[in-house]
Formats: sequence, structure tokens, C-alpha cells
Amino acid sequence: MKRPKAIEKAERIFFYNAGMLKTSDALGLGIHPKTLYELEKAGTIQKLSRGLYRLSALPGLSHPDLAIVSLRAPKAVLCLNSALAFHRLTSYAPDKIHLALKKGTEPPRISEPRVRLFWFSAFSYFEGIETHEIDGIPVRVYSPEKTIADCFKFRNKIGPEIAIQALKLYAQQNQIDLAELLRLAQLCRITRIIQPYLEAIF
Repeated sequence: MKRPKAIEKAERIFFYNAGMLKTSDALGLGIHPKTLYELEKAGTIQKLSRGLYRLSALPGLSHPDLAIVSLRAPKAVLCLNSALAFHRLTSYAPDKIHLALKKGTEPPRISEPRVRLFWFSAFSYFEGIETHEIDGIPVRVYSPEKTIADCFKFRNKIGPEIAIQALKLYAQQNQIDLAELLRLAQLCRITRIIQPYLEAIF
């Protein structure tokens, strides 16, 4: 039995978009809501979260939570505990994904995975953003130096012990940039706070 052209077209659209689409993007690319429903019913695509679908035939995602938040909240940046975990600068397992947004940005609607939002001023939000490709999806995350500076700035919200441990683990890495760390500490206005720890650790 010949497959409907609408189904074949929809599969091609998913394939040429790394196998993953938001509902709004799928509709914008010409996939009819009925076709989307039929693809999910047939098991051709799977729902990762509300309004986000992926081709079922693709290999499993190595970091599904990061993929979901990166697609659902493209303006957000992985920060604080989550950025520390990404850079292997913590032994604490974050129970929520920490995301930074510029003040004034509309918060994303994400029910799963659980996220915690932090609002950054414009001059702080744009500093130190790195983009890493994970599972074919661009993931925005703050650099190790920016993350440490942010952790000291938000120490009362995430715990000072997390910031101190991150600095100690950073000192053990092969590639460190103290000049950049000091620049960002000044940007975040925590130079006096972090200075005693820098002197004790380095």
C-alpha cells in the first residue's frame, strides 16, 4: 500500500531538521496538524515534551533534558549549578535545570524537565556565552569563568559551598584563565568576595 504523500513529506521535513521539531515549527513548515497526529499515533515520532516531537527511529538522546530546554527556550543560557555540571566543576547533582534569561524576557513555558530561572541584567547576560552542539542541537552555556563568577554572585541562592568547590575544581583543570575570571568577577561586582578564595587556592 502506497504511503500518503503528506506523511512522506512530513518525515522528510523532520529529517532535514535534525529529526526534531516544535509543533509551531512543524506547522510553519507545512505539516498539517492531522498529519502530525497520525505520525505520533503510528509511532513514527515521539513526544519529548509538550509541543516537541522527534523521529522515533533516531538513536536515543545522550542529554534529552538539555535538548528539550534548548529547543523550547532558545534564548536561555545554561547557568549556575547546571553549567557547573556541564563543565564538571561540581559534585552536586542539580535537581532542576538552571537557566539564565535577560531581564524583561518572557519566561518559557516548560513543564518537563523542571527548570529554575534566573534573571540577568543585559550587560551580564551576554557575557561568556558558549555554544556547544549536543545530539545535533546547539546548547548555550556560560563559560567556566563566567559560571564561577555567577555562582559567587548568586551564592545566597545556590549556597556558598557550591561556589567555593567550583573554584577549587577549576584550579585543578589544565586550562584556566585567571585574567578572564577576574574580569568577570569585576563585571559581576564580586571581586572583594572572591579575592580571598583566589589567594588561598591559587
